[in-house]
Amino acid sequence: MRTFYIYFTFFVLSLFVSCGDKPKDAKNEEQPQNTENTTEPEKTDGSNTILVFGDSLTAGYGLDPNDAFSAVLQSKLDSLGYDYNVVNAGLSGETTASGKNRISWVLKQNVDIFILELGANDGLRGIPLDETRTNLQAIIDTVRNKDPETNIVLAGMQIPPNMGQEYTADFRQIFPDLAAKNDVFLIPFLLENVAGIPSLNQADGIHPTVEGHKIVAKNVWEVINPLLKK
Repeated sequence: MRTFYIYFTFFVLSLFVSCGDKPKDAKNEEQPQNTENTTEPEKTDGSNTILVFGDSLTAGYGLDPNDAFSAVLQSKLDSLGYDYNVVNAGLSGETTASGKNRISWVLKQNVDIFILELGANDGLRGIPLDETRTNLQAIIDTVRNKDPETNIVLAGMQIPPNMGQEYTADFRQIFPDLAAKNDVFLIPFLLENVAGIPSLNQADGIHPTVEGHKIVAKNVWEVINPLLKK
């Protein structure tokens, strides 16, 4: 498993941003809310739907939306002849608690594949692990109650050890545990081969570059590919 000591300094910065303690003149500030993603999710045109529900990693913070990993997935699906519409429901600054409050509003269309990418902001803020676990479970339950046939994919997340080794390890374990408990599909670590690599992250060291998002899309593709239908 990749170590995150290079990534550590930048995630500490992210922690201050999430808590609202970052100086106003600091550069590369992540906005707590991405207004471009607060509008109602795009309604589909009858195609199969993949809905990506997450935070700034999903929203493609700092990039043109066409470079976010969801858009990369859309291009790959189109090139291979799959009839899918990928909906980017990412919101910068999202926690599992705010995601739990937003999920019912987002589920306004039928969803064939639901990708749940939340939790990193919880971990960076040191939110009690039971709360994160409970909120993620509530989101999974909401999706499943809306349509039991929806394939749910949970994106595994990791954090640096600034909250202590025990918290860090227990946080990482939330995702495989929930995947096994709910019999949902798991992306072991969304940022595999991206986290901690300066050339694949923006100047803030937190958010992937265009090339980084391509790798993230590959990590997602490996899990959703068997679920696709033509």
